[in-house]
Amino acid sequence: MAIFDDNRFCKRFGLTTPIALAPMAFASGSELTAACARAGALGLLGGGYGDAQWTAREYSIASQMLSADNQAHARLGCGFITWRMAENREALDLLLEREQAPAALMLSFGDPTPFAKDITDRGIPLICQIQSMDQLPQAVDAGASVIVAQGVEGGGHGYSANEGRSTFTFVPEIADWLSQNAPEVMLLAAGGVADGRGLAAALMLGADGVLLGSRLWATRESLAADQAIEAAVQASGDDTARSLVFDVLREKQWPPEYHARCLRNAIHRAWEDRFDELKQAPEDARAAYREGVETHDYSRAHVTVGQGVGLINSNAKAEDIIAEIDAEARALLR
Repeated sequence: MAIFDDNRFCKRFGLTTPIALAPMAFASGSELTAACARAGALGLLGGGYGDAQWTAREYSIASQMLSADNQAHARLGCGFITWRMAENREALDLLLEREQAPAALMLSFGDPTPFAKDITDRGIPLICQIQSMDQLPQAVDAGASVIVAQGVEGGGHGYSANEGRSTFTFVPEIADWLSQNAPEVMLLAAGGVADGRGLAAALMLGADGVLLGSRLWATRESLAADQAIEAAVQASGDDTARSLVFDVLREKQWPPEYHARCLRNAIHRAWEDRFDELKQAPEDARAAYREGVETHDYSRAHVTVGQGVGLINSNAKAEDIIAEIDAEARALLR
């Protein structure tokens, strides 16, 4: 029997490998999402902050790219930042109204309850990403079909370094809770997974699959700039930090418990020990950051990757990366 034939995440979503694309804002656009779906993974478009026009356009493009492949098209979904949906849910509603429903909708960073019923009543599987055990019953009660256990190793936003959990301990604790309280709910591991060893390890820890972020961020189909990806390729896992520095520089008003992991570059190092000063007078630093973004100077602009960045050695095609991770995990699990 093939390794993943009985994997319930694969069976539920028609996948050939138990991998989901993390719905990364400003990275998981139509091209990357479609490429992952074609490769047999669950493709989750990065709906992010809920720009309705962008989400509708990119989702429609991805749908068109997959229109000739019904199996791949059935793997197309989207993810949103939950607290942003509480401010403006237009992008979510546009997807709920589509004639062909998304394969899944994912909510992260906030209480999913106000939006969950609208999703599940349409027969759309709800995926909820959590960062602590106390969020788990809330997500299950909201009707989540899949829980994503996000460890602090991951890139982008997650719990602060003080409050967050390591993927290696978080996943099996959630797996045990689900087996006792909601055995029908599936589990994905997120944070620090960047190769087949990580996928195999997640499955051994009790997960049904993985949500893959940084490794797919650094691909040719990603919306990330080539110069940002090159900076990531040159970095090691020692070169990231989790903080609020880039949220201040980008003028993003995240809830205080959520911090962002990015490369610990020159502008981050300049302000990480002077954070109060940065909050009180951010204008000059923001001007330097904006100039870095405009000129692709990633000593001043942010590079959103996790601690798995040291395992990223090239800017390859997403389909090749997924095939490589899948093959390595299969070999290890045999």
